[in-house]
Amino acid sequence: MKICVAGSGAFGTALAIALAAAGKTVTLLGRDADAMEQMTATRENPRLPDRPLPDQLALTASPEVLADADIVLLAMPAQALRSYLDSHSDKLSGKALVACCKGIDMTTLSGPTATIKTAVPTATPAILSGPSFAADIAKGLPTALTIACPDDAVGQTLQTALSTPTLRLYRTTDTTGVELGGALKNVIAIACGVSTGAELGDSARAALMTRGSHEVRQLAERMGADPQTLGGLAGFGDLALTCTSQQSRNYRFGIAIGRNAPFDPSVTVEGASTAKAVRKLAHDLDIDLPICTVVAKLCNQEITVKQALDTLLSRPLKEE
Repeated sequence: MKICVAGSGAFGTALAIALAAAGKTVTLLGRDADAMEQMTATRENPRLPDRPLPDQLALTASPEVLADADIVLLAMPAQALRSYLDSHSDKLSGKALVACCKGIDMTTLSGPTATIKTAVPTATPAILSGPSFAADIAKGLPTALTIACPDDAVGQTLQTALSTPTLRLYRTTDTTGVELGGALKNVIAIACGVSTGAELGDSARAALMTRGSHEVRQLAERMGADPQTLGGLAGFGDLALTCTSQQSRNYRFGIAIGRNAPFDPSVTVEGASTAKAVRKLAHDLDIDLPICTVVAKLCNQEITVKQALDTLLSRPLKEE
């Protein structure tokens, strides 16, 4: 079975390395021809230093390779997914398309699988998510993820095709739960980073993780997710990892906000876009999501960290 990883960033490259090292037939597709030529010559991606690309991993900048693949992993930011699908829909028809991004489209307020289904109606959409860092996957360190596909038969095929001796996939049909667990944990990670950057202490971070998890579950259940999904890898597992490690871009972004320090604008922070989308969803669905709302306001520079803290601490006391 031929696999194409569309997106040569750190995560896409890490997945390609892991799959190729396990003997899968894999092609890594990037947009920049010069960059792909350089990677072919050096057998290394600058975004994953010291992680050599397996000899059997094919590299290309030609999107024609999409037409020949059985499975396409879409490893790109959530906000770029729709335009990519629209540009290459003719080559993606009828295929299993697996989103490897975590976010909500700011324009449509849709998750990745709905975006895939709208752009390529004949494709079978799926999403791969869970607690993982690109560096760990590329190093071959043990990692467990969730593959969600509404067609369970296709889900079983994907589970087998994308699992390796060090990358273990669990299967579900609950795409909504997996999407929202993966997207919203980035928002909560920003909040936890702000807490760390502002030196509010570990107790405050634990409180934000716990109450943040409640907000994730509240929105996800309203949108039809299975509550059990939010307690699994794509929910609790990803939340725990992202809110506690500086390998997380969203957590580091929050730390920068908490310290009133600059942050590299070239680094993709999915949680910032997701927070704005969630703020709209919360308004439309009339759901009270105070942490997500405060994060959206911080990302928009509408309030200061002190004002955010005062807002959360002055809320009426309530039952848990």
